[in-house]
Amino acid sequence: MSRRPPLGASAVWQAVMEPAGYRCQCSGACGSQHAKTGMRCHRTAGSYRLIVAPADLLLSPAAAAAVPAEQLLAWCPDCHRAALGRQRAAERERRRLEDPEPAGLFDL
Repeated sequence: MSRRPPLGASAVWQAVMEPAGYRCQCSGACGSQHAKTGMRCHRTAGSYRLIVAPADLLLSPAAAAAVPAEQLLAWCPDCHRAALGRQRAAERERRRLEDPEPAGLFDL
């Protein structure tokens, strides 16, 4: 694979990839410590099709599109998928803890 930007929003992709060194910027959000590669994912645009997304992967598409380029991160598909799963699980747990317990069946 090459460092060719995607067809849409190529200027934004370039603005994120250049400072990132065309390397995934995950530093553990996926659950991996990336300990063997300086605490950052080793995948690069030369080997993987990197994507650009905000750190908060739970934003709505409209909110994510409004995030300025300097606040976006380069993600490899594996780190993005794992980080999204972890963020979704954390959100489910947060909601579970916030929701009141249902009334007991025989509570008077």
